[in-house]
Amino acid sequence: MLHRIKHRGPDDTGEIRRGDVWLGHQRLSIMDVEGGHQPLTDSGATTYLVANGEIYNHRHIREDLGHELFETGSDSEAALHALIVDGPVGLARLRGMFALAFATEDGDFLAARDPLGVKPLYWARRDDVILFASELRAFDEDDRPLVESFPPGHCWSPAGGLVRFADAIPAHVRPARRAEEPGVWDRALVKAVREAVVTAVENRMMSDVGVGVFLSGGLDSAIVAAVAADYAAKHGQPLPTFAVGAEGSSDLAAARVVAEYLDAKHHNIEHHEILMSKQDAIDALPRAVTAIEHYDPSLVRSAVPNLLLAEYASRRVHAVLTGEGADELFAGYSYYHEEPFTDPDALQAELVRTVGELHHLNLQRCDRASMAFGLEAREPFLDRDVVELALSIPPEHKMIREGVEEKKLLRDAFEGWLPESILRRGKEQFGDGSGAKEVLENAVRESPDVAAADGVALRNREEAGFYAIWHRELAGIRPDATLGLFATT
Repeated sequence: MLHRIKHRGPDDTGEIRRGDVWLGHQRLSIMDVEGGHQPLTDSGATTYLVANGEIYNHRHIREDLGHELFETGSDSEAALHALIVDGPVGLARLRGMFALAFATEDGDFLAARDPLGVKPLYWARRDDVILFASELRAFDEDDRPLVESFPPGHCWSPAGGLVRFADAIPAHVRPARRAEEPGVWDRALVKAVREAVVTAVENRMMSDVGVGVFLSGGLDSAIVAAVAADYAAKHGQPLPTFAVGAEGSSDLAAARVVAEYLDAKHHNIEHHEILMSKQDAIDALPRAVTAIEHYDPSLVRSAVPNLLLAEYASRRVHAVLTGEGADELFAGYSYYHEEPFTDPDALQAELVRTVGELHHLNLQRCDRASMAFGLEAREPFLDRDVVELALSIPPEHKMIREGVEEKKLLRDAFEGWLPESILRRGKEQFGDGSGAKEVLENAVRESPDVAAADGVALRNREEAGFYAIWHRELAGIRPDATLGLFATT
């Protein structure tokens, strides 16, 4: 299985077998490059852990549990000792994105996935064995019909079965009482939003090998870049930023404005532009579908420029920050402002639903397109504190009306951090702003008419074309057990 996902961790390979348990790991070395080999083990070599992702609060866990327990600077070691000390309850200590497997010499085993499913995990349950992997391609063809998405916020052990340890949206998170003046908020709320996002970005700057930013020129990635640039400047570090688009595309132009503004302010921006020709997009299409293991048109359109961006950025950094999640938290998509979501309760319910669905849609595209080149994507807006705060805001504050554009609260929170033209720039889908949408639609225009394929209902020619590519690579995988689809294409 490991050789099929070597791209996720090209720096190192590790494996162990203990009794009936086999653990294998492909490592992307970001924290403690020299000492963080996996599987990680305790000093007595009686417990083992493999993990994909980042534990952002690993320093706090070290302080709580005692530094004397730790033998490496790897953030994943915090998960190992949290599980040794507390058992499965220790998962509640972890703040970050992760999929992990934990085993002991005496045969105990535990697999777990973070509450939002930022990091992927799949499993296939056979009578004689249970298999876990980070990507669909890892499974043998005979096992593909059994593969399912491992549910976020859950852990599994032979003794306890499948158990939820955390919700994507904690039960206590409820919007505050309805806003008396929708679109008008006090300074305390604006400050709280700003501080939560700033803290989330700063926590995700941890790295021993450098961090960059995917800068689309949209509001969300621009905010992330602004905070990251400020943090990097305070620590005497450069900040590489990466933008992609067709020549003359709106995304490239806007990203350039942001980069020049931040560089004039902090003198530390290293901005990179990747020009994407029509042929580049067409050539990258099959690679993109294969990489993200998905065929939803909205995801594929974004994945093509995303893949080209990741391929370039991976030669310069090991991790990048992105703006994923802000639209789902602050109602950035246009359909949020149409019936039936003009009702505040309906809007709140839809925001909660779409945040919970991110793991097999945008987050899948984001993870796979970057990890195809051993590049880790980090999403500050999906920090637990940001999610909880954003979904506790009265939904009326996220609704548009005369003089109130979408995501106005988020825009107001970062007044002065960005050029006004960017701060008030309207929402544009990545696949549209980068110039990929029309090219890719034309590339599959000759696809067969929409038809049921292997029991899969395809919604239009474009999706049928993308599905044909997907099916060639992943025949046997059941989309209904592993993928999500956007409501619109």
